[in-house]
Amino acid sequence: MIAGHATRGATEGYAESFGAQCAPGHYSDFLNLHLKLSSLGIGTFPGAADDATDGAVASIVERALLAGINVIDTAVHYRYGRALVAVRAGLERALAAGVAREQMFVAVKGGFLLFPEGPPSSLEQWFDAHIASRGLGTRADLAGAQLLAAPYIAWQLEFARAALGLSTLDAFLIDQPEGHIAAVGKEKANRKLARAFAVLEQAVKDGRIRCYGVSTFDGMRVETDHALFESIASLQGLAEGAARTAWRDERARHHFRIVQLPFNPAMTEGFTRFSQATGQGNVGSTIQAAHQLRAYVMASHTLGKGRFAIDDPLAATMPGLANAAQRALQFARSTPGIGSALAGLSSPAHLEDLLAVARTPPLARQEYLGFYRRAG
Repeated sequence: MIAGHATRGATEGYAESFGAQCAPGHYSDFLNLHLKLSSLGIGTFPGAADDATDGAVASIVERALLAGINVIDTAVHYRYGRALVAVRAGLERALAAGVAREQMFVAVKGGFLLFPEGPPSSLEQWFDAHIASRGLGTRADLAGAQLLAAPYIAWQLEFARAALGLSTLDAFLIDQPEGHIAAVGKEKANRKLARAFAVLEQAVKDGRIRCYGVSTFDGMRVETDHALFESIASLQGLAEGAARTAWRDERARHHFRIVQLPFNPAMTEGFTRFSQATGQGNVGSTIQAAHQLRAYVMASHTLGKGRFAIDDPLAATMPGLANAAQRALQFARSTPGIGSALAGLSSPAHLEDLLAVARTPPLARQEYLGFYRRAG
């Protein structure tokens, strides 16, 4: 197991060394910990479950880390567990080439069922044999292919650490917890989430992760009165209770520090929809509220699963960038309040677009806001 985790001094050194090839403004400050994280990150969802994709992902991770991109995002269930192994290969190559473990930030998502052999013919039979029989969860904890059960989250965390070969994960995110609201209602879903947070607070206490959070799809883009709405302040309230339980201290502070949500030219609700209360008498967008509540924002789906590598709603803007994908990446990473914009990559050629944006300064605030004035 590779020891260590991202640290302030090491990430600052990374920005000055490996990041010297990137443009000014490329690094964001991770709130509370003051880590220097790249404004663009590597996602590892796309691609087939085959050796060729494994090799491509490993190469992408290695090259990105050597080129000033120090944020890597993956998940236990991606490509039936193969993404973790490919990421590990890329990390090990980057380490051998001189990138220190303390200079990189590795985030892992959990909560979806892992099918190592591919989707089963009978989910119920597979679940009973592989999950229920091992005490990892019950059918009552299941919403589609999502399992929000504390024992399963604990198992996935350990699976990820072993597969990646990392003693400490920089972050562990519960993936799309709002799916359970639709299945059992918000009150029951929150009770499940609180128990999962207690597992993650214990993992922080044990040094197995540094922080945790949630990765949402709908939950932080919908209106406040929507059934699937997720409040950052409420989630942090659950985390506070979990911290007191895990640390056995009524003054314990939680380690809920990341929110992830989709953001692209067609999904701008995180910036434009004022739906989140901050607990300070204010209401703001998800991105604004996260900043006030000291949570780091990661943008997912920045290319809309490849849509914005083809469609170009930002055509005739950003003349210094070569194509639709670069413009979409620049749009997301330039959004005030977004710390890191993730792009899911499985082709080394697509990494070139991401690196081209990294070598370009983010848009100035007024230039960015001009997109919304034109849209209005």
